[in-house]
Amino acid sequence: MATSRNTPSSRIRPLVALRALGDLIRDPDDTAKVFKVIEALSNRSDDRLFRRFRATESGARLLRDRPVLLEVLSDRDRLLAMEPGTLGRTYGEFMSREAISADGLVSADRFTSDVEIPEDRRWFGERLRDMHDLWHVVTGYQRDLVGEAALLAFTYAQTRTKGIGLIVAAAYWRAGGEVSYARDLMREGYRRGKNAEWLPAQEWEAMLEMPLEAVREQLRVGPPPSYAQVRSEGAPALAAM
Repeated sequence: MATSRNTPSSRIRPLVALRALGDLIRDPDDTAKVFKVIEALSNRSDDRLFRRFRATESGARLLRDRPVLLEVLSDRDRLLAMEPGTLGRTYGEFMSREAISADGLVSADRFTSDVEIPEDRRWFGERLRDMHDLWHVVTGYQRDLVGEAALLAFTYAQTRTKGIGLIVAAAYWRAGGEVSYARDLMREGYRRGKNAEWLPAQEWEAMLEMPLEAVREQLRVGPPPSYAQVRSEGAPALAAM
């Protein structure tokens, strides 16, 4: 998995990013390396993402109220009690099926910036991180290697985060042979991300009880794709094939 942390840094560290990417390629299960790549390539220019969020009506409301998305997504019982076919119910079923929890990314996201991060920026970065698996459900990309690669391409189109772009480029370059179709899926993911509404500013809490198909239509993400999943032992969370 990968989402934009949106954490500023005084300088980029390309060698650190490349070393972390190499570790990631050797062990796609090491989700922490995703955050290390993103952190190493973050810089002050990344606050454009936060500025865009803050400039939207929904972003301004969310910044005012600062709801904690992680708390909502961690209430598995409430989610599974929602009507079948709703975003919340489907998300709860997805998390149960994958044997993961909403706070699973928090432990992996242990890297810190070398500059002071304002509280509103930190809140936004955490919210963006925590909505990653919701994007899985909405787009229809699964947590297999190919699905993660496609979702990262979708995410890069939405956020233009340098670290995510580097990981997608590596996954695209390494996809070949029996999984060469992954390149088509990544290109499709990028196109879907460009054409969709801007997901970082969505008020997800208000959409959980909506039918999933209505959410997909509202967000203009298109229909979920059909593809052959590629799993590695332990259901890894990164596409570095």
